[in-house]
Amino acid sequence: MVAIFLLIALQLVGEAIVTLTGLPVPGAVIGLVLLYVVLSVRGGVSEEMTHTTGFLLDNLALLFVPAGVGVIAYLPLIVSRWEVIVAALLVSVTVTIALTALAVSWLARRSAATAAEATP
Repeated sequence: MVAIFLLIALQLVGEAIVTLTGLPVPGAVIGLVLLYVVLSVRGGVSEEMTHTTGFLLDNLALLFVPAGVGVIAYLPLIVSRWEVIVAALLVSVTVTIALTALAVSWLARRSAATAAEATP
């Protein structure tokens, strides 16, 4: 019971931070960062948190039902603007893949340089 309360409370705190500061980041992301900090300070994930998050992941498909209903409710709007939606998806996927590739390349070079320095 404490684990689910902690997850919801941290998401609420994240939403409050976004509302108060106007940060262009979803409150849930701030909540996840706060969860990471809490778990780091506690020294790891408790058995209760593992059980709670496992339950949520097992039932994750149910959380997509409201989104599916929303898509059906706005289907006429989606059909009328499909070109813009497809273009936005293509651009966002391309940019995401490119930035991920750049980040992985940079991290690989950095890791190789660190390993080379550590080798006598």
